[in-house]
Amino acid sequence: MSHVAEMLDQIDKLDPIERDEVLAKLAEKFLSPPGNGLPWLTNIVQTPGVCGGVARIIRTRIPVWTLERIRQLGVSECEILRSYPTLRAVDLVQAWTYTDSHRDEIEKQIRENEED
Repeated sequence: MSHVAEMLDQIDKLDPIERDEVLAKLAEKFLSPPGNGLPWLTNIVQTPGVCGGVARIIRTRIPVWTLERIRQLGVSECEILRSYPTLRAVDLVQAWTYTDSHRDEIEKQIRENEED
């Protein structure tokens, strides 16, 4: 098992509060510009005509709302990463950060897509 796979396995075994703490610390340490303290959402993009223009993971057609809904349904981050091999752990960290700061937008997109 690779070091990355081992680390993901260890993170997956943490209780949800500890897992959130680890992901927040990783985001702060590796995704923030110096002195900012807020994750730099470089992997979240919105492109007119792609996925209806909603926030999505760069390099993919995976909307943030889709990942959030999967998380709400209780799917672990490790399983999400296994199901979407083009995603990286940093993509999930940024998706959760985006979701937290755009909660109403994401919930609206989930509702709209479940009505279809």
